[in-house]
Amino acid sequence: MESGYTQAQKETMKQQIREAADQAFDQEMAAINAQLKEKILIALIGDVNAGKSSTINRIVGEEVAGVGAEPGETTKIHPHPYKDKIFFIDTPGLNDVNTENSAATLDYFRKTDVVLFFLNAAGTVFSESEQKSFRIVESANPNILIVLNKIDAADEVDRLIARVRKETGHKYDVIPISSRTGENIDTLRDAILEMLKKKSKDILFARTIKEKSSTANKWIIGAATSAGAIGAVPLPGADIVPLTALQIGLLTRLATLYERPISKEAAKEIVITAIVGNLGKTIFSQIVKMFPGAGTVAAAGVAGSVTLALGYSVKYAYERGIDVTPDSVANLYKTFRERKNKGEKLPGEEE
Repeated sequence: MESGYTQAQKETMKQQIREAADQAFDQEMAAINAQLKEKILIALIGDVNAGKSSTINRIVGEEVAGVGAEPGETTKIHPHPYKDKIFFIDTPGLNDVNTENSAATLDYFRKTDVVLFFLNAAGTVFSESEQKSFRIVESANPNILIVLNKIDAADEVDRLIARVRKETGHKYDVIPISSRTGENIDTLRDAILEMLKKKSKDILFARTIKEKSSTANKWIIGAATSAGAIGAVPLPGADIVPLTALQIGLLTRLATLYERPISKEAAKEIVITAIVGNLGKTIFSQIVKMFPGAGTVAAAGVAGSVTLALGYSVKYAYERGIDVTPDSVANLYKTFRERKNKGEKLPGEEE
């Protein structure tokens, strides 16, 4: 990418990128701002010993007040406000809800974005009363993730998962976790975000979570994979506009995730640096070594490698309090390359 193009061709490419970036930035920010105005309702259903509160605390990275009611407390359904228009709705089980409140209860569940249905792997898994509660919820809202908690204290977890899947018609994800050890919490978090993404509400939830790195990695690798498909047509060409839009989208999402606003002009110049500059091919081999999972898109081509490098450089800056500017991103590329050429380990690499 760093050779084969005249200065005039590069200037033409820059102008194409600026025009595409202007439109893409406005569209992306409008979509993000619309998301941030929405409310998110997440329902937690399960017995009091199913580990609902400890699981939520693990997911968001801090203690959430109001989650985890004691037996007999929940005779009505009340949303517990968390932050930024996110609410958790907790109930020990629908059998404990007063009959006169059942209509209001079902109305809440119809409005809920994600239902986390908790089962205790160390107890009687999917008991008759749990099955009854599940059918009630399922009739109101199919956006269910079945959370099989306490797998650290259970035997034959695979068999339990298979049985629950069979008894729920193989319609729902059954995610085995341990809220005590943290096992598979990332998997559950990703599943929640994926469900919210279908409702265009994932960014709001993602930015409230303290653990942002795994979400950022997923976005970066996903963008790089998509860029690889876009980049099948050699630059310059018809791929510049969609590639620009994709990279602008990645920049704006990362900025929102880390709550570090980025200006339109900075975003445009960063994308120009990434696409037109000489940073793509030369740095990709080093980036693959630096970040776990990056190698999965290694065959996606130059467009994928440039997007991957761009995303990880911006993520690196945000996580270390570095201002994200065209110069700082370019300097990160250069620093990574020079240090790797000397055989030095970089922050984030395993010792």
